Amino acid sequence: MANHQDETRAAYDGVVELYASLFADRLETQPFARAMISTFAELVRATGNLRAADVGCGPGHLTAMLHELGLDAFGLDLSHGMVDHARRANPALRFQEARMESLPIEDGVLGGVLAHYSMIHTPPDELPELLAEQVRVLAPGGVLLVSFFGTDGPEPVQFDHKVSTHTCWPAAHRFCPAKGASWSACLRTAYSTGAR
Repeated sequence: MANHQDETRAAYDGVVELYASLFADRLETQPFARAMISTFAELVRATGNLRAADVGCGPGHLTAMLHELGLDAFGLDLSHGMVDHARRANPALRFQEARMESLPIEDGVLGGVLAHYSMIHTPPDELPELLAEQVRVLAPGGVLLVSFFGTDGPEPVQFDHKVSTHTCWPAAHRFCPAKGASWSACLRTAYSTGAR
């Protein structure tokens, strides 16, 4: 895992200001994405546990949006440059360097985890482990929202992203942290009030 993550971190560290400028509008030109994030925040608020992690937070624009939507949001990112920018842009919020496969968060304590296009650089064989780590930190009933690029083909497709290689996932492809489990079983595992 370390090699592709080191490459991804270096790539994002090299484009911090450009990347931040591209997302300065906080999804104002992307109504579907904005609605998806708002719905996520609403679902997290409904759990009664307002703690939410923006995993792969980049420049912190969505962490700030989650905060504005009533969540006790904090951001985590692999890139030192992104975390530094996020702290400067949002001094009242918490940001920390962290790897998605080993979150510095206790088991079962969050109402929500947002991974908005932050897993796109993860090799396909590492994704189940990465998703399991996100589920690990969710409290029973917690909400996980993962956004990714899609493809109409039957298999995942890797191609060069402006920053680093990423994967597009077929619409019919489903992942579950529980090896061999169906997607519906995975959702029951992630969202069941008895899960742990």
